[in-house]
Amino acid sequence: MSHLLANGGSMLWVILLAGAVGIVVFIERYLHCHRAQINSAEFLNGVRTVLKRDNVVEALSICDATPGPVSRLVKTAILTRDQGRDRVKEAIEEAGLIEVPRLEEKLNLLATIVQLAPLLGLLGTVLGFMRVFTELQNAGPNAHIGLLSEGIWQAMICAAAGLAVAIPMHAAYNYLVSRVNSIVLDMERAATEIVKIVTEGNGNKPA
Repeated sequence: MSHLLANGGSMLWVILLAGAVGIVVFIERYLHCHRAQINSAEFLNGVRTVLKRDNVVEALSICDATPGPVSRLVKTAILTRDQGRDRVKEAIEEAGLIEVPRLEEKLNLLATIVQLAPLLGLLGTVLGFMRVFTELQNAGPNAHIGLLSEGIWQAMICAAAGLAVAIPMHAAYNYLVSRVNSIVLDMERAATEIVKIVTEGNGNKPA
């Protein structure tokens, strides 16, 4: 490993830095999605049961104690329940416009690393071959493989490092996107259900 680091050139460290940033972003986003995704069906059943007893304070407490965007949407619906079905829907939509960007935060950074890593590897490869040709030019007819090996090593190591960073980061990005999409789907289902719960609880007829 030390041999690879020593012969990869300065571009290798840039690639490794990009990979380290990608790992940190993935871990942070993974933990965020893990906290954000709940059993929405069970959560809504609990809220429905409490609201049937007209215990709004307890329903809000359940929302406050439950992490994630679903609980915040439900809380919004409960707080606006007396303003009519249309206003409840509008409030939920407004809350959703705030919650979705929170879920997608930093995904663009991860996508950028996925795109840049192989390009950085390619740049390192080009710099390595430039080093080879410089050595050839300077040595003239006396050039031998020992003079060229460092540049060739740099070219191969950077190319491999760029791909080694890009491939797992691409998989990580796709995984996070699927988790976000799953949470957004839960939000949409919960929004539809909570509108029914709070409007029926108030005796409001569907618009």
